Amino acid sequence: MDVKEAEYFPDTFLGARNDKQDAEPERTMTTAQQGKEALKDIAFGSLAGIAGKYVEYPFDTVKVRLQSQPDHLPLRYTGPLDCFRQSLRQHGFLGMYRGVSAPLVGAAVETSSLFFSYRVCQDLAQSTIYSANEPLPLGALATCGAFSGAFTSLLLTPIELVKCKMQVPAQAVTHVVRPSMFAIITSVFKTQGISGFWRGQMGTLFRETGGSAAWFGSYEGVSAAFRKVNYGKGKTMDGQQGEKMVLPIHQQMIAGAAAGMSYNFAFFPADTIKSRMQTEEVVAITGSRPTFWSVGRAIWTQHGLKGLYRGCGITVARSAPSSALIFTMYETLRSLFG
Repeated sequence: MDVKEAEYFPDTFLGARNDKQDAEPERTMTTAQQGKEALKDIAFGSLAGIAGKYVEYPFDTVKVRLQSQPDHLPLRYTGPLDCFRQSLRQHGFLGMYRGVSAPLVGAAVETSSLFFSYRVCQDLAQSTIYSANEPLPLGALATCGAFSGAFTSLLLTPIELVKCKMQVPAQAVTHVVRPSMFAIITSVFKTQGISGFWRGQMGTLFRETGGSAAWFGSYEGVSAAFRKVNYGKGKTMDGQQGEKMVLPIHQQMIAGAAAGMSYNFAFFPADTIKSRMQTEEVVAITGSRPTFWSVGRAIWTQHGLKGLYRGCGITVARSAPSSALIFTMYETLRSLFG
């Protein structure tokens, strides 16, 4: 590959490692080069995550409010549209962005951590299990996504706990009207200690591990399908084609949308249980601290499978444009500054 071609086809975390001539130098990157790549993942992932969060946050607020309705009380909202109407009537459109500061931090942490750890997992897989010149199969890529999600869940749970408590109506969480983020953090620490910030970790772990496997796996799979179709049509760019081809923007967005929908649908019940655990009082009506499994059983007993998927439709719908924006923005930044 000459210099001109290299400018058009910078390495990304996707299919760019399939070129045998490029694979070996990548394995011998210096520590400084590895650090530079890590910083790119963190910076580009953070920017992409923040942009995606601005798009999806009002829908996420509706999802959390639907998920956090107590079992022992009549449902406050009949569905997503009713929740939207009540929320807009009570707090206006800006009220849909209540608590957005914590999610913006969370989005930056989550997305940058996912892309960074996903790249690290691929490097480990190709240095220990597969040949350096061998492209990773889709199953291995999905497994790398699962490990990256498990790692990310540890960073994400405290941020999501604060976010969920700020999103639900004040009277459902605390007697203080519209508590600030600092007030919520202080309250959690005083009543539950440091461990209280990881309340709901089991749900986040399940959601992020399985969801990230579906997220990266779907994106890689759809992208590979597009490359195969494009190669069959003879499309080229400066002599390059097939696996090394950079996908057009609309194909990147379609792959990203498919990834977002897969991520949210596959393990949505775990997210429902997590949201309930993070927004209800620490001591349940029975007098004991509810666990992940006990909360799941309670939702199932009261509402069945429908209760576990409450808010799923709006979540899957908003994840399509958000995830499409995240992947496309990340890939674009990688191409421009990679």
